[in-house]
Amino acid sequence: MAEIARPVARASQIPSALWRLERWPVLGLAVALVLLFFVMPEKGLATQILVFGLYATSFNLLLGYAGLLSFGHSTYLGVGAYTTGLILKNLHTHVLVAMAGGVLMATLFATVLGWFCLRRRQVYFSMLTLAFNQMVFFMFFQARDITGGDDGLRNIPIPNLDIPFLASIPLEGILHPVNRYVFVLIFVLLSLLAIQRIIDSPFGRVLQSIRESEERARALGYDTNRILWLAFIFAGAFGGLAGSLWALLAGFVGLETLNWLWAGDAVLMTIVGGAGSFVGPFVGAAIYQSLREYVSKNEALLFGMGWQFYTGAIFVACVLFFPRGVWGTLKHKLLGRSAPVLELAREQEAPPEPAAAAVVEGDR
Repeated sequence: MAEIARPVARASQIPSALWRLERWPVLGLAVALVLLFFVMPEKGLATQILVFGLYATSFNLLLGYAGLLSFGHSTYLGVGAYTTGLILKNLHTHVLVAMAGGVLMATLFATVLGWFCLRRRQVYFSMLTLAFNQMVFFMFFQARDITGGDDGLRNIPIPNLDIPFLASIPLEGILHPVNRYVFVLIFVLLSLLAIQRIIDSPFGRVLQSIRESEERARALGYDTNRILWLAFIFAGAFGGLAGSLWALLAGFVGLETLNWLWAGDAVLMTIVGGAGSFVGPFVGAAIYQSLREYVSKNEALLFGMGWQFYTGAIFVACVLFFPRGVWGTLKHKLLGRSAPVLELAREQEAPPEPAAAAVVEGDR
């Protein structure tokens, strides 16, 4: 017990602001995202960062916490966006009903595809996710009468958000950037609260133990396939919610939302920000989206190169010089040798799992 108490006593040496952000990351992100709206000169870009930050965070459930590298995460973004757009265009229903339909359909796709993809691990898992992504892409491409094919799903009506007995909030058009940003921010923060609850729960602890050693977790009696399948479904559901928000934000859904290139964007944003950290994906999304917007609008910076060239250069630099991602490296530098204290303190807050406790008791 003395050995455990000693490092915890040094927790006061950790910078207080960073300590609070590690303890309550959603609160810290909420403050940062509210300030983002006032700092960002282009309000549309600020809303876009919210959507893709949620998209990257949903992917981080797989890569950062489950150790699964998926090349097909855009499947659920696209399915959620298309389903929401189709419901709004054909049924003219309430916007929340359309969003629920998008999340439900994305969850269904994640449930089915995850069951097949998790029959294999490592590179075979990654290639299966890519293969299914291409299958879904061409399925939506061929259904021209429904999805619009190459032309995409155009003229999606964006109805007002009717709150019974309270108000009707207009979401359509650039005349109401504040309403649109607040609307997206509410759903993003609620999603982040849910994701944090998943990560901090016993399920999240076991998920991270599977990332470190699936064989050891299986030896402790956990059904690793079922746990990874649930993580895959959660990631698909939140990715579908990001797609639903994107359909409302753009008023148009193109086939590129299903393209493997957008799946690569999720990988890039997560790694640049810091895989396995709660704040990292949003940092990566802010860097990636801001860089793309700024460089593509300043032709003098291109020098005959596309904005993808600079994005690739940033990715290479992050891999070489920021192995933990921008946020992960920054946190490591600020905390120094005290970084493990955060993890130790968080582990002590949660009671040990029954299987793990039995092993410890047996060792004694």
